[in-house]
Amino acid sequence: MQKATEIKKISIKGAASVEFDDSRRTILEAIEQQQSDINYQCREGYCGACRCKLLNGKIQYLNEPLAFVRQGEFLPCCSVPVTDIDIDIP
Repeated sequence: MQKATEIKKISIKGAASVEFDDSRRTILEAIEQQQSDINYQCREGYCGACRCKLLNGKIQYLNEPLAFVRQGEFLPCCSVPVTDIDIDIP
């Protein structure tokens, strides 16, 4: 029996919401597919260029980022939502 895809909602402050499902590898990919502007460089958690604020909800890192991340921030290039999330893209 195939597991049903669970869709998470990513609400971006001042922009449209984005849906995250198993067709996307990271939160960054989901944001990009909606043509939302977001800075990024390495896509692996090394540089921190894509740093965003996590306003509500929980994320999980696919691999622990090497870039410095402050309390309340996260890197969408190497994470997935565990719950629906509210974020702020600087």
